[in-house]
Amino acid sequence: MHAHAAQRATQAAMSSASMLGLSTSDAAVLQNSNKLTLRLQPCDVLAQVAPAARQCAQLEVDIAQRLFEIGSPVAALQAPEVFVWDDYVVTLWTYYEPVTSPAIPSADYAEALERLHAGMRRVDLLTPHFTDRVSEAQTLVADHDRTPNLAEADRVFLAGTLNRLRRAVSDSGRPEQLLHGEPHPGNLLSTSIGPLFIDFETCCRGPIEFDLAHAPDEVAELYPGVDHDLLRDCRTLMLAMITTWRWDRDDQFPDGHRFGIEWLSELRKATAR
Repeated sequence: MHAHAAQRATQAAMSSASMLGLSTSDAAVLQNSNKLTLRLQPCDVLAQVAPAARQCAQLEVDIAQRLFEIGSPVAALQAPEVFVWDDYVVTLWTYYEPVTSPAIPSADYAEALERLHAGMRRVDLLTPHFTDRVSEAQTLVADHDRTPNLAEADRVFLAGTLNRLRRAVSDSGRPEQLLHGEPHPGNLLSTSIGPLFIDFETCCRGPIEFDLAHAPDEVAELYPGVDHDLLRDCRTLMLAMITTWRWDRDDQFPDGHRFGIEWLSELRKATAR
């Protein structure tokens, strides 16, 4: 978020926490991209703030709450409500002091993801399909106004890649279930009680390989029952999607334009194999 929006979003977080009787005299920014993540003090609560136009906050809260109740490895909510303040939605979560030891071992990562998937098979909520997310990327590629800096040759390449891989993954015949959507290392906390997943706004239905495409290679090698040909297609599809997001004129991913260029090059190499 830009400075003015971040300031208003911070006020939204502090006001929402105050509604619960929490003391909030300070807010430290932990992450700032398309949404703002804050550590509120002295109550020591984590707040996530997004533009109100993002309508997935309630689904994220509902899924996280149900997963926590059945013992899945997920971060706990501070409050099961979604707060609306001005043009923002706010969710409040438990803050976990990060463990400064080495990175989460691949075996622990794979076990946590397998446990998460097992819990998600017990959650019965209406969620998007992974193809809905692919459709969002396809719509963005086709919209010249929203992607004005995307060269025509790159636009054609991205459109063709998204279409081909969407069909390949959809037609794989693999079982589908509720997924995290983006269980990459940035969405897995290393805490004193073990690895915990966060950020469920991207939950969708699809084959587990779609989730594993976001995890390191070593994790996928340790996860049981993986279709590695499908995983390869999912990894390439995931790369095409995140590359597309970087060309959105409204994207606020740090240094996003540079990544957009680099990932286009990587995508061409991956599709040429």
